Amino acid sequence: MGRCHEFQNVKYMRSSLVLLLVWVPLFSFGQLVGDRTHQQLSKNRSLETSLYMLNHWTPDLDLARENELAAIAYTVFSGDIQADFGDLVGDPGYLDWVESGKELLLGGPIWGAVSEEGADLWLRTAQPAEVEIWVQDGQERRTLGPIRTEVKTDLSAVFQISGLEAGRSYPVKIIINKVEWAGDSILTLNTLPRDSSLRVAFGTCFHRWGLGNTHQVTQILARKPHAMLLGGDIAVQDRRNQIGMHRFDYLMRDQFPAWRQLSSRVPVYATWDDHDYMDDDLSGVPDGFTEADRSAIREVFTRSWANPGFGNERKQEGVYFKTSIGSVDVIMVDNRYFRDEKTGAFLGNDQMEWLEQQLLSASGKFIILSCGTMWSDYVSSGKDSWGVWDPVGRERFFQLIEKHRIPGVLLISGDRHGARGFAIPRSSGFRFYEFEPASLGGRHGPVAIDPAWETQLFGFDNTYAFGEFTFETHLDDPEVTFRLVREDGDVLYTLNLKRSELTPP
Repeated sequence: MGRCHEFQNVKYMRSSLVLLLVWVPLFSFGQLVGDRTHQQLSKNRSLETSLYMLNHWTPDLDLARENELAAIAYTVFSGDIQADFGDLVGDPGYLDWVESGKELLLGGPIWGAVSEEGADLWLRTAQPAEVEIWVQDGQERRTLGPIRTEVKTDLSAVFQISGLEAGRSYPVKIIINKVEWAGDSILTLNTLPRDSSLRVAFGTCFHRWGLGNTHQVTQILARKPHAMLLGGDIAVQDRRNQIGMHRFDYLMRDQFPAWRQLSSRVPVYATWDDHDYMDDDLSGVPDGFTEADRSAIREVFTRSWANPGFGNERKQEGVYFKTSIGSVDVIMVDNRYFRDEKTGAFLGNDQMEWLEQQLLSASGKFIILSCGTMWSDYVSSGKDSWGVWDPVGRERFFQLIEKHRIPGVLLISGDRHGARGFAIPRSSGFRFYEFEPASLGGRHGPVAIDPAWETQLFGFDNTYAFGEFTFETHLDDPEVTFRLVREDGDVLYTLNLKRSELTPP
């Protein structure tokens, strides 16, 4: 799209109903999107529902072009289970839409894989095109590309920008078929600072409607994170093997003004969970589906993000990866693609061995270890958690961390709606810490707090909130501070931990 809508100084009226714990049997504003419940929105995956969510958050913005695109794309992508962008660019109505608006981009730009020397930039063009990236470095202009976008890449391209200096900002321009794409704001690459504080936002369960929440995105941007980790249930909603509709949902993601603001300013890293994999609690190759279905879903996912990697790329399996954000290692596992219904194995043999290798070779001051669903077994009696499915696998790498005294491991997860945190005590006296801000979509979930959960740190429900780690790695005993931040900017919970506290005895 040619526009990148700004939303500044959005007024937010605080209400005592924003945060309701389990004993109050009412909907909060977090549970409603306008006059509709999240349950209604999640079960109704029609065009009308998609348009309702798109327009709800920004009634003062003119989204006529986005609405027109959505109607055309829905017709195309719902018309065939395997519909692709070739079908879209061959549609006369779509071509008229492109020409009438001189459209160059359908999606992006989205930043990812940021480092002290550069970052990756993802985009999706409106038609097959040649794309260049211009990076302004003082008086010098660096040119990357051209890369040609094609139907077989879902019209997407990823540019890997490197060779820059730490802690600097670089203006960036996108050139498509020799025409400069004009966004409403200057696109800027911000390299990571060296030997400085590092801030990483994170969470799960946007569930489409949360992508448009301007209040929440305003707060994320105001806190200036260097990156954001998204642990699943983000843009696609229960499309199973309707590959065309997976593509439609990612296209709709990129029409939300709030999402465009967030992802064009903050590098994002993503994995999937059940809803953007196939459907509620599904994994592996469920009955009635095929290996080809699973592979096609993965292919769409890999064409929709700027991740530093996507699982075993030689075998084209899974979407897990390991990377570093400054002096913090990040491991995001894939608990859906390989899960075995018969044995309960969450990750499969290859990914489990890979995870062990990454833990043993990690050199960062801290390790963020992310899984789309819970490491602990408290919520919903451990429904869909490691403990119910694969306690042997969990114990295997927990013991590995303890045996080798791997320091600084922080567990993050999601899946069960709401925001909760737990300490996971071990027989050695060591405690893992798990943070579960599955609240990017503000959806009502299981009980937020239970007195039986003796090691629970916090619990909130029916409210939009995101997690945040602030790392001070320059200290003699490096520290991390976790904060849970509500959409109005209130900090609901804070916990400071030293690296020594996160090192097994």
